[in-house]
Amino acid sequence: MPPVYTKFREESPITQVVLPDGGKAWLVTKYDDVRAVMANPKLSSDRRAPDFPVVVPGQNAALAKHAPFMIILDGAEHAAARRPVISEFSVRRVAAMKPRIQEIVDGFIDDMLKMPKPVDLNQVFSLPVPSLVVSEILGMPYEGHEYFMELAEILLRRTTDEQGRIAVSVELRKYMDKLVEEKIENPGDDLLSRQIELQRQQGGIDRPQLASLCLLVLLAGHETTANMINLGVFSMLTKPELLAEIKADPSKTPKAVDELLRFYTIPDFGAHRLALDDVEIGGVLIRKGEAVIASTFAANRDPAVFDDPEELDFGRDARHHVAFGYGPHQCLGQNLGRLELQVVFDTLFRRLPELRLAVPEEELSFKSDALVYGLYELPVTW
Repeated sequence: MPPVYTKFREESPITQVVLPDGGKAWLVTKYDDVRAVMANPKLSSDRRAPDFPVVVPGQNAALAKHAPFMIILDGAEHAAARRPVISEFSVRRVAAMKPRIQEIVDGFIDDMLKMPKPVDLNQVFSLPVPSLVVSEILGMPYEGHEYFMELAEILLRRTTDEQGRIAVSVELRKYMDKLVEEKIENPGDDLLSRQIELQRQQGGIDRPQLASLCLLVLLAGHETTANMINLGVFSMLTKPELLAEIKADPSKTPKAVDELLRFYTIPDFGAHRLALDDVEIGGVLIRKGEAVIASTFAANRDPAVFDDPEELDFGRDARHHVAFGYGPHQCLGQNLGRLELQVVFDTLFRRLPELRLAVPEEELSFKSDALVYGLYELPVTW
C-alpha cells in the first residue's frame, strides 16, 4: 500500500487533498469512516452535479454521454433503478449459473492446452471467461467482445485525455443502443430481454436507460473479474504456500477469494461523494458542497479491523471487506464475481497443476495507470 495512505490514516484519517483539476476533496482512509461515507444519504453519488469531485479528467463529461448509470443515482431514484435487477444477481440465481460457468472455464482451459507455450493468461483466459459469462447474462453476441474490450480499456485508463474518453463513451453508447434495439426485436431468455418486457408492461421502453444498464453490467462484470483472476493467479504462483492451502482443501477457496479481494481492492476510488448538507464523519465536519473521496483500498488495509493487513492470509475471514462497496450502492454483482473466481481458481490449478510464470516476476507490468488495478499481461507455462 502507498505509504501516504498509512501516514494519513495514522495522523489525519480525514484530510483535505488537491485533485488533478485543482479542486479539493476530503480523503477518508479509516475503515469505519469509509463505511460511514458510503452509507450516509447526505453524501451524494450523483456525478451530474457541477461540483462533483473529478478524480480522472474527463470522466464526468464522459458519463454525461449516457443516461445516468444506476451507481451515480441517489435515494429513491437509485432504489427505483436498482430494484428491477436485484433478482438477476441473487444468491439463488447466481448459484444456478455455476454449471454453465464451469463449462465456460473448462472450455477456455481446453483451448489453452492446445496452444503453443507460453501463453498470455490475460488474453486467452482471464479476460475471455468473465466476458463470455456477462455476455450470456445480457444476451449479447460474444463475437463483439474484442471490440468492446478495446474500448473499455481506453475508457478505464487514467492517461486517456478528456476528448478521448468522450469519444470512446459515444462509441460505447452506439454499441449498447444497437444491442437494445436488437433485443427489442428479438427477445430471449436473458437479463436485457426481461428488463425490456418489464418496462413494456409498465407502459414504455426507456432505451437510453437500458443501454446504460448494459454498459454498466459489461464494464463492472468483465474488467474487475479479469483483473482479479490475474492477480489471484499471480499471488498463488509467487506464494506457493497459499496455493498449497486451497489445493489441499478447496473448501478454503471462498475465504481465499475474499482475502484476495480485500488485499488488492482493485477499484480504489469507487466511492466519490458530494455533501448535500453539513455532515460529520469521524469527528470532522464536512460542509455542504464539499467533496469526499473514500479510499476502499486504505480501508481494507486498516490494522484496526484486519490483523497484519499487509499480508495475504487465506485463513482470514475477510468477507466484511469493502472491495464491493458498502451501503445502498454495494455492488450488485458481488455474488457472481465471487463464484466466478472460486470456479476459476479451483479448476485452473486442478487441471494445470504445473502452472507457473513464464517470465521473471519483475518483468510483469502492473496497471498503475488504470482505474482498475491489475496486470496487462500474465505469461504462463506448464
